[in-house]
Amino acid sequence: MNILGIETSCDETAASVVVDGTEVLSSVVSSQIALHHPYGGVVPELASRRHIEAIVPVVQESINTSGINLKELDAVAVTQGPGLIGSLLTGFSFAKAYAMALDIPCIGVSHLEGHINSVFLEPDPPAFPYVALLVSGGHTSIYYVTSHTKNELMGRTRDDAAGEAFDKVAKMLGLGYPGGEIIGKLAEKGDPEKISFPRSFLDKSDFDFSFSGIKTAVNRYISNHREEYKKIIPDIVASFQEAVVDVLSYKIINAAIQKKCKHIAIVGGVAANDRLRNRVKNDSKGKGVLVHIPSYHLCGDNAAMIAAIGYHYLVDGKKSDINADVYSREVI
Repeated sequence: MNILGIETSCDETAASVVVDGTEVLSSVVSSQIALHHPYGGVVPELASRRHIEAIVPVVQESINTSGINLKELDAVAVTQGPGLIGSLLTGFSFAKAYAMALDIPCIGVSHLEGHINSVFLEPDPPAFPYVALLVSGGHTSIYYVTSHTKNELMGRTRDDAAGEAFDKVAKMLGLGYPGGEIIGKLAEKGDPEKISFPRSFLDKSDFDFSFSGIKTAVNRYISNHREEYKKIIPDIVASFQEAVVDVLSYKIINAAIQKKCKHIAIVGGVAANDRLRNRVKNDSKGKGVLVHIPSYHLCGDNAAMIAAIGYHYLVDGKKSDINADVYSREVI
């Protein structure tokens, strides 16, 4: 089945055509980074307006480059939530109208389940069951995944998401937005052991996270070293990044051990962080688990993962009616 995916949960307008949940025929992403960069973060009203401008050309480009025509589409899958309400409404309203015009099903899907299933767009996906660490600007959670559409939440952040902490630390240091990519590159030049920032493991036997403390610790360090901190910014971000990665790697590997899973997936925007990718792979050696991480272009928000999970929703008989609405918070 050919599924058109549409993603507008935050600041990327994306469309993709995917066959049977695995084969990507096209994937188009229109980024808003330049628009939001001066503000140090996403401005919801600006994001919504840009989605309105971009969605028609993005969807059209995706159809054109897929090599199929509209009559060959079997369904439209679209992010229903969670995300920014204004952004979600743009994509969801468009998708319902588009599907109605083509007389095909519209499938509202979970953005989070899209990320969790992004590893199935790679040639060597995990076997069920597996544990997934979803780590992004808005979410840091661990799931026990038993099928494409069935997940058990094992733990989540109690405050900031890891990606949010990256953005806020980058803003404190005047590095710009988005912080994750900037910190990742700058940390390569720094000493991760230079500064001892706290690791908030909370209860080591459970899988919740907390990143507000590390963010506060960095802010305190900057305040206490106003004269010299600018000279060691690479060391600061490397030490900060190491503290975050320590906790993420420990929790996801121990979740796999507790659930006796042989497969781990790291998904979401922060999964593009090279230190996290390498650390989990190294830490998992000798523990009997295989690590699956999507290609860089599938870590951030994209519509291929939405089309992929939409296929599995459709197989399960899940469709959205014309009165369906978006939601802002996590529901899986």
